[in-house]
Order: sequence, then C-alpha cells, then structure tokens
Amino acid sequence: MIILGINAYHGDASACIFVNNKLIAAAEEERFTRIKHSAGFPLNAIKFCLKYADLDISKIDHVTINRNPKQKIVKKLLFASKKIFKLKFLKDRFSNLRKVNSIRSEFIKNFNSSFRANIHNIDHHLSHVASSVFFSGYKDTNFISVDGFGDFASTLTGFYDGKNIHKFNEVLFPHSLGLFYTAITQYLGFLKYGDEYKVMGLAPYGEPIYYEKIKNLLIKKKDGLFNLNLNYFLHHTGNVEMTWLTGEPKIGLVYGKKLIELLGPSRKNEDKIEQHHMDIAASTQKIYEEFLFDMANNLYEKNKNDSLCLSGGCGMNSVANGKILDKTKYKNVYIPSAPGDSGGAIGSASIVINNLCKEKLSFSDNPFLGPKFSNHEIEIILKKNKKQIRNERTIVNKIDNKNRLFEQTAKLIAEGAVVGFFNGRMEWGPRALGNRSIIADPRNPSIRELLNIKIKRREIFRPFAPSILKDKVIDWFEVCDEVPFMSKVLQIKIEKRTIIPAVTHINGSGRLQSVSKDLNNDYFQLITSFYKLTGVPILLNTSFNENEPIVCNPQEALNCFLRTKMDVLILENYILTRT
Repeated sequence: MIILGINAYHGDASACIFVNNKLIAAAEEERFTRIKHSAGFPLNAIKFCLKYADLDISKIDHVTINRNPKQKIVKKLLFASKKIFKLKFLKDRFSNLRKVNSIRSEFIKNFNSSFRANIHNIDHHLSHVASSVFFSGYKDTNFISVDGFGDFASTLTGFYDGKNIHKFNEVLFPHSLGLFYTAITQYLGFLKYGDEYKVMGLAPYGEPIYYEKIKNLLIKKKDGLFNLNLNYFLHHTGNVEMTWLTGEPKIGLVYGKKLIELLGPSRKNEDKIEQHHMDIAASTQKIYEEFLFDMANNLYEKNKNDSLCLSGGCGMNSVANGKILDKTKYKNVYIPSAPGDSGGAIGSASIVINNLCKEKLSFSDNPFLGPKFSNHEIEIILKKNKKQIRNERTIVNKIDNKNRLFEQTAKLIAEGAVVGFFNGRMEWGPRALGNRSIIADPRNPSIRELLNIKIKRREIFRPFAPSILKDKVIDWFEVCDEVPFMSKVLQIKIEKRTIIPAVTHINGSGRLQSVSKDLNNDYFQLITSFYKLTGVPILLNTSFNENEPIVCNPQEALNCFLRTKMDVLILENYILTRT
C-alpha cells in the first residue's frame, strides 16, 4: 500500500510518502520554491517524494490532505449567517475551499490521467494529533493540538489508547490561543507569516509588567479552555485578508483599535525595539504559558496518563514546551519534529493507515527524510562554479574518510571558524538538526553578533541552539530530557553558562538539541570530535540559510556560503576553506 500525504492550500505546504506503512520521504514545498512558508499545492515536494520512492503517480493507492471542508459545516453556516463579510473575504474563502475540494483535478493537471488514487480529507486537528501520537512511541497518551485555526477549530484535547484517538474538548472559531499570540506578534511589528517565534525570543529581555492588561484578551472557561475577548480582535469580522492559495501566506492585522487603546501605539516594523516592547513580549509569553499549562493540567485530571503529546503550530513554542514537566503533572512530553501545518501531511496519511490496518501502528520519528546528494553531484556543482569559488579565495579539498573530515572540521571550529554543514538527507520540519546547519564554537562570546548581523542578517536578540551529545545533557542542563528535535528550551546549569556564552540566552536558557548516534551518527561524530578537542560536548547550531528557507541542494548551500561571511563549507566529503 502506497500513501501520499499532503498539506495544501495552507501555510507550509508539504508532502510525504508511506510505502507499506513505512514513512520513507517528506519535505516542505518552501525548500524547493525558496519562498518561506510556501502555500498552495506542494507540487515540488510531491515530485521529490515520488522520485525518492522511485514511483510514478499511477502507483499511489491513497492521497490524504489535512483539510476537510465538510467538517463542522453546520457550525460554519450558523456563524456565517450572523456576519456581513466583505466580497473579497468571501471570494478568498470559496477559492480556498474549491481548491481543497478539487484536489483530484489538480493531480491530473500536474501529472497525468493515470492518477487513480482514493482521496481522503482528514480533519485538520486530527492530522496534527496523529503526527504526534503515532510517532511518540507511547503505549497510550493524552494529547493537545493548539494552533491558529484549521477546519473551524483552534484546539483539540483528548486521549490515544494505542489504537484509536478519542476527543475530549475542542475550542472553535473565532477563539484561538494561537491567534492571541499572532495578534501581539503583529502589534510588536513582526508582520510576516510565522513571526511568532520572534516574540518568544524577545520575551526574556523583558518583564511581564503588562500581564494584567494583556490578560484582558482571554477569558478562562471550565476544563482549562478559553475564549477570546473579541472586542480586541478583527479576524471574526470577515474583514481580514488571508491568502493561502500560492506563494507566501499573508494575514492582515487581526487586532483592533481597542488593543492600541490598551497598550499604546503599535510598533512599526522599522522602529527600534524598546523596553516597552520587550515587556509586552514577556507578558504575552507568560499568559500563553498559563493557559497552556491550565489546559494540560485539566486534561490530566480528566484522564490521568503520565504522557502528553503536543502538536499544532503552538507546539513550536519551545520556551513553554520546556516548562511542561515542571508546571504540570506529566512525566513525559513528546513534540514531533514538524508540529505545525507541514506535519499535517504525515498526520493525515498515518490516520488512513491506522484506519486501514488491523494491527497497532508505531512509526519511526526519524526526521531525516529529505533529499540527499552524492559526491558526484556535488563535484559537478563545484566545477560549474569554479570561477566564483576562486574569486572568493576558497580552496576545495576532498577527504574520503568521514571521521578524518569531522576531526578537521572540529579543529577549524575550535579555532574560530563558522562552518556551513551540508551532509546527508535534509531535515523534515522547520529546524535544522545537523544536516543543513551553520555551526560554530559555543565558547566564543562574539560569535552571536557575527552570525546575526553578518551571516543570518536578522534581529540581534535572536538566540542560537546548543547541539549536545545526548548522554551529556545531565551535565550541562538543570533538567535532563531527551530533545532530539530542538523543541524545548531548558535552563543551562549556572556554572556552565560562562563556558558556552554563544548559546546561552539572556535568561540562562538554551533551546537544546540532544544528539544521539542512532538518530544522526555523522553529526554525533562531529560533536564528539569537538568534545575531544575542547572538553565541551556542544556545538552552536543554526539553520543553514540567510533570510530564506533552509538550503536544500548543494548549489543553494554554495551560494549562501559565497555571499556571507562563513569561513568553511562542508558538502558531504568536500571541504571548502576561505584563505
């Protein structure tokens, strides 16, 4: 049985493919289009999955999509009947639904008439939940899915018994914890789709002095659920533009004048970030955490299970994720490598597999599911760009022995080099996990400014992640936890913070990635080589890009290296060194 799962006509369009119940390939459309959070039909991602599986479209038995326009249709109609919507809003909504409902014709148009697969529309939040519970390895577990919106809902809680997903509670449109966070993100001048992580990074620089004011935006309900105080919002009025059909997603301002009356004038994108903004970010993060933890604790009281799976776009809030074990009664928390909308492709496909199979299913949570390139392919790229490489005074060498390559790379890092590391299969999900990463020495206090200003070209307050050998987490962090997908922020031990200033955030925390030999042997060996040289089992890790999606192929990696201030580029067995 061959199943193709997609996330389409929504942000972070993506595709994955299962062959005989095994996930063998997955990728986000943005990696191919080079447009951040690419929406629309994930044509390039689908083509990659088919190519990797060595299949044509006629061999696909089932296609799943993590959208079901028929879901909650009565509630949608009742809500719409009470509102007066602008013509453009209605046109955009109907166009989006039409695209979702005509997915078969989209496949036939882009491939050929041999497309015969059965198409399954799977509820948005069920897809989120499946992307976590089926991959967690837990025998059974509670779950929470939280995001902006999908299929007229923003939140779903419940319990997975090892075979079936059982719903407990939902939060329906127009109420949303994710949209609350988006509103403040926009108010603070971060207007791009997906900019919420900037508020999370800014929060440690402030104090939550606006807690009481901002809390007016949310209303607590029983069972840990909530409503928005709609007086502060516009998204429910039908007057907010939302574009999902192609290219970069766009969302108009979702907050109203009452928020400005509450907090003062909003920040413009080009304005300097003041302490006032930092304090608002800190207050917002505190409120988000409070509501998330209340929801988790109420779910635990309803079903006393030690494990929790968290998914949805809000599952990207790694600061809150890192506090769940401390602030709730759970002993285990799993967050998938792609908790947001892209992960819905995997989730929807696994729902169908689960429904069609009789035996209990448990899928591998290996995130290295993207393209891989051979040394021969890389050699062709290097020859093609020989002149540009020479002009940058860069020496190219090939080291056939990977261990020797990693030892040399570790030595260069310890000497101060910033390294673009391109190795193995590209990561699935929003974070670079060692195969498409920029890496550096975490001991170097000046490296953060260099990376933010001269390489990443981003806000100076943005932190970098420590990639640490899995068995060394206990020595460097106050809480020992397995975090393979960089999904949790934990406190670094006080005595260790001065040793690794480049990856220690202002509040003493770090968004760690615990690296194991089993999951990523090459990256494990590189960190081990650095550890042998320095006594520090950690490398600074940030995504291999420059205000663009993470690089996918060798040409993109080379281009990024040549136009930035990186010192070294690793392309599989090739090492490029600036002189």
